[in-house]
Amino acid sequence: MSYRSRIERAFENAPVLPLNRCSRYVIISDCHRGCGTSNDNFLKNQNLYFTALNHYYAQGFTYIELGDGDELWENRKMNQIIEIHNNVFWLLTLFHKQNRLYMIYGNHDMEKKKKGYSRLTCSSYFCTQTQHMQPLFPDLIYHEGIILENTCQNYRLFLTHGHQADLLNSVFWKLARFLVRYFWKPLEHFGVLDPTSAAKNYTCKDKIEKRLSAYAENIQQPLITGHTHRPRLDPSSPYYMNTGSCVHPRCITCLEIEHGEITLVKWTLSTRKDRTLYVAREVLSRFPEYL
Repeated sequence: MSYRSRIERAFENAPVLPLNRCSRYVIISDCHRGCGTSNDNFLKNQNLYFTALNHYYAQGFTYIELGDGDELWENRKMNQIIEIHNNVFWLLTLFHKQNRLYMIYGNHDMEKKKKGYSRLTCSSYFCTQTQHMQPLFPDLIYHEGIILENTCQNYRLFLTHGHQADLLNSVFWKLARFLVRYFWKPLEHFGVLDPTSAAKNYTCKDKIEKRLSAYAENIQQPLITGHTHRPRLDPSSPYYMNTGSCVHPRCITCLEIEHGEITLVKWTLSTRKDRTLYVAREVLSRFPEYL
């Protein structure tokens, strides 16, 4: 099966969500939440992420996680990740209660595509605020793709993780997981980067992004992915967009959809003139009005 067929398959039974000038979506990818060890790449940006998530919840955004939300290659147990980052999952439950939470699985959390996965692993969690077990989202369904559609304007946005353009991380993902879990993870302590990772190998990154861009241009429909961790929103090339990730060295990036515009933003730690620290939201790029 070609990479084009793999991408097309992601949208065969994809849910379709409404898209109009009143829509508010935030699309975040590649959080890679871990279990709190030195390999947990999410730890360094967890406060940035939590602050951004609070903002989007208060502003009425619908949260779409575009895959690799949890690091299930390096970690075997989802309950350990939930326990370490229970504040994040508490906030995600608030989105879920208001039907504002949608999840897509990527290669690093491919196990979520199993039927009943959320019921078996995400049914409840221990809330540190109440000191009791609380319901999480046992009925949540993890998708491979999601379509945002404006029927009046005949405009659609295709959302998927993007690993489908990468043979090793899609068809042979179990082999890739084995290599990461037992080979590259221990070497990461010594500064050795995984050459098979699209996020760390620039040759691999360029190849995958060219494929994703070519697919989007071929179908003449905008495609939003993650996977490569490289944020992209170029008004001169409107068909391929990338959210970036939450594991950049000093920031997290995401895409916002609001008032008929798509905006690439960065959340980072900044300093005021009085030398106090605060979390800043910075606009990196913006599409002109499309609806």
